[in-house]
Amino acid sequence: MTSTDIVILAAGKGTRMQSALPKVLHQLAGQPMLAHVLAAADTVANGKKIVVTGHGAEQLEQATATSGSIFVQQTEQLGTAHAVQMAVPHLRADAKVLILYGDVPLISPDTISKMLTAVSAKNISLLTINLDNPMGYGRIVRNQVGEIDSIIEQKDANPEQLAIKEINTGVLALGTNQLIEWLPQIGNNNAQGEYYLTDLIALARANGYNITSIQPTSTTEVEGVNNRIQLSQLERAHQLQLAEALMLSGTTLADPSRFDQRGKLSAGTDNFIDVNCIFEGQVHLGSGVRIGPNCHIVDSIIGDGVEIKSNTVIESADIGNFATLGPFARIRPGTKLGKNTKVGNFVETKKTIVGDGSKINHLSYVGDAELGENVNVGAGTITCNYDGVNKHKTDIGDGAFIGSNSTLIAPVTIGEQGFVAAGSTLTQDVSASALAVSRSKQRNIEGWKRPTKKDS
Repeated sequence: MTSTDIVILAAGKGTRMQSALPKVLHQLAGQPMLAHVLAAADTVANGKKIVVTGHGAEQLEQATATSGSIFVQQTEQLGTAHAVQMAVPHLRADAKVLILYGDVPLISPDTISKMLTAVSAKNISLLTINLDNPMGYGRIVRNQVGEIDSIIEQKDANPEQLAIKEINTGVLALGTNQLIEWLPQIGNNNAQGEYYLTDLIALARANGYNITSIQPTSTTEVEGVNNRIQLSQLERAHQLQLAEALMLSGTTLADPSRFDQRGKLSAGTDNFIDVNCIFEGQVHLGSGVRIGPNCHIVDSIIGDGVEIKSNTVIESADIGNFATLGPFARIRPGTKLGKNTKVGNFVETKKTIVGDGSKINHLSYVGDAELGENVNVGAGTITCNYDGVNKHKTDIGDGAFIGSNSTLIAPVTIGEQGFVAAGSTLTQDVSASALAVSRSKQRNIEGWKRPTKKDS
């Protein structure tokens, strides 16, 4: 199997971002731009990732420390060819080399595969695209029979060359041996005084190589980011692509322009998602799910037929079939809801298992707890799970009823069919089918005078 070394250029300062954060660490769809490029590179068989850093090198290396990449620094910004030269000591002999860019985040694995396939003994590949407005890009210069001869940067182009619509994306693939041979031959006799990687194309032609042009499936694959406006535009274009893919798989979106996927979202069919919903991390939706507006779902599994009402937040949870949540519910990590459960408005759960058919309808906090089946938790109920040092568990048996405004001081157990009277504070276990009442005796004081406002 042929080895492939993927050189990712990420040394630029990104001055136009107006930020202390290195440009390639600015996020697109919830991940740093560089992380998207690294993920695409990971699809290459027998690949080795070499990231060329510069500005903010330490910060960049820390952010991508688990990517399995090799990091090399370009301490002087002398151009793209100079940046690639920094990676040469790590290249494997007789391999293929793919050049990618940390600020061009949406290159697809399919395009990468096509480029590498096109590399052969006398052939290199170059990613190009035709743009109606090619302003700012290097132009592809072809000969009379349509073969690529060279690339001319805009600042060095004459009027005839500026009229060319086909542009260079900077992404190219070639043999390692050819790259090592040609890099030292690149000079800096140009308007910028830099060593351009694009000069490889003319060198390849001079050495009898053919240059195969590969076209991406969409312009978003080759769009680079130089400022926050471009980042926001690429974000919306990418989100629309994700939204369209989700709709084609059987989910209805109320407004695709108000949908945000920041990770991996898989879904069954016949789902409906209202506006302004955010999906982060790994999220799976079953079928027949309805999600109201302004919901935020992170790293969770949502079963079939679930209804999530507006302004509900779900994080690291497992929601059973036909559960109903919200509006304004907060489901925190470790929550597992059974089928036909209900967690209503202004209810917060954390590390809680809720059995089938159980209900926590409103205005409650239930944490570090396990509820059996068909439990009813009244409004204002609190499980006091924290003693200031340690967390303790509350166990509630099948069919138990917890009256409104009850305080359950953990560790405490309520047996099956147990009944807790409204307004009770429990510090002891309740046996099965027993009634627990814990209230101060009511006194009515006749003739009591209300406080009056003091004169200032």
